Parts: sequence; structure tokens; C-alpha cells
Amino acid sequence: MTFGDKVKQARLAANLSQSELARKTGISERSLYSYERGGIMPRSGNIRKIAEALNVSVGYLLDGDETDTKKNIDKDIFLANVKEEFGYKGVREAEEVLNRASALFAGGELDERSKDIFFQSLMEVYLESKQEARTKFSSKKRAPRKNRG
Repeated sequence: MTFGDKVKQARLAANLSQSELARKTGISERSLYSYERGGIMPRSGNIRKIAEALNVSVGYLLDGDETDTKKNIDKDIFLANVKEEFGYKGVREAEEVLNRASALFAGGELDERSKDIFFQSLMEVYLESKQEARTKFSSKKRAPRKNRG
């Protein structure tokens, strides 16, 4: 089943018209029609809006699987964004990191306190990286605004 087929099937199962889905997602009816009928793939942001409005996972809409579970919607979105930004190699690397972290948290190798410390450390690295990116790519490098008096 194609992406468009799955969107249409989920929309009909939710008893929504294309107009109603357009209102729920903020996506134009014309675009939704193109997604369902024309084989056009939307940007990842629109895929997420459609998935949320239809109460299905992004993975269901994008994969060849015929069934859906709502689980992993955030992971699916993350991987779709990674693919868009870094290609398939980036997706493989991101999946490897996620799988290793999942195995670490699910396994019995670490006690709960150690898992909490690991997670806290991971969050600190994330926040430091985010701050570093803000500093590096801040608007300070743009031309200064003139004072309006």
C-alpha cells in the first residue's frame, strides 16, 4: 500500500473528509488530494501533522507495514528528519545510537541509579550542545539593527 493509500484509508476510517482533515492539519485540501491521489510525498512536518490528526504513526504511513501501532511516533519523526538532513547513512547511525541506548535501559546490566545517571549525563551533553549551537549560529553575526528614534 502506498503512502497516499494509507492516508486515504486512515482518513476514511476516522470518518473525515479531505476538508475536515485539511482543517485539522492546516494543510490545504489541494495538497492532501495530491498526497492521496498523485503520489506526492509531503515534507516531514506535514507527515507528522497527518499522522497525529489520523491517530496513526509516521512509521505506518511511511513503511510497507499494513498494520499500525501508535508507538514510536517520535522516533519515526526523528528518523525522518535525520534522513532528510543527513541521508541514509545518518539514519543508520542514529538508529544504532537509539538501539544501543534502548538496550542499555532495557537490560539488567545497570541498576536504576546508574541508568538515571547515564540519562542525566546524556541530557547535559544535549543541553551543552544546544547552547554551543546557539552561540555559534546566533543572530549576532547578522548586521546590527539601526536604532529607531
